[in-house]
Amino acid sequence: MRVLLTRPEADSARTAAALRGRGHEPVIAPLLAIEILPDADLGAEPWTAILLTSANAVRAIAGHRRRDALRGIAVFTVGERTAQAMREAGFTDVTSADGNVTDLAKLVAARLKPSARLLYLAGEERSGDLAGLLRAQDFAVETVLVYRAVAAQTLPRPAAVALASGIDGVLHFSRRSAEAYVEAARNSGLLEIALMKPVHICLSDRVAEPLTRAGAATVRVAVRPDEAALLELCD
Repeated sequence: MRVLLTRPEADSARTAAALRGRGHEPVIAPLLAIEILPDADLGAEPWTAILLTSANAVRAIAGHRRRDALRGIAVFTVGERTAQAMREAGFTDVTSADGNVTDLAKLVAARLKPSARLLYLAGEERSGDLAGLLRAQDFAVETVLVYRAVAAQTLPRPAAVALASGIDGVLHFSRRSAEAYVEAARNSGLLEIALMKPVHICLSDRVAEPLTRAGAATVRVAVRPDEAALLELCD
């Protein structure tokens, strides 16, 4: 299967390697560039736990001047990849919810007592309302913006060439990247071919929604919100 990857460069490279290992042909054409905010104000300690819903936040905290002071704090992540990245950054007490934002909120509520002070290291665009879910259970959540995703206005040349020459599928890992794909294809005058020819393989129903709304012909949603489930759909 010839598969288009529109994730940021580092993420696409890792996914491409996994696809090649399964016998597929990846085409990398990032539509989002991650901008790290290295001097984000992390607020006043003490924090009971740190929350992360993206590995992009790990890059921000790994290079932050207060990293060493935070290493002893418990960490809860939405998925195992982010959890492993935090361990590699020197954090030892790390637990993954192995699911979505709702699963992460349930994990935190099961492990910690209400009124605990939680530091949520987040991106500008967020999937779900983690802070709201936990505040509703009387947790004190401080959301700090540590990265943002900047979207390309038009399709990168590798994406345009791949669509013109024939692409079997496009992997969509986030709602923001799906929205960026639709908008960039529209601005490039390639919206019809971008929506109608490939199979759109999405991490969740929420990710799929912008594609469905735009009129994508074939949309498939992973049974679990993780990369392994997306790759299974490619197979």
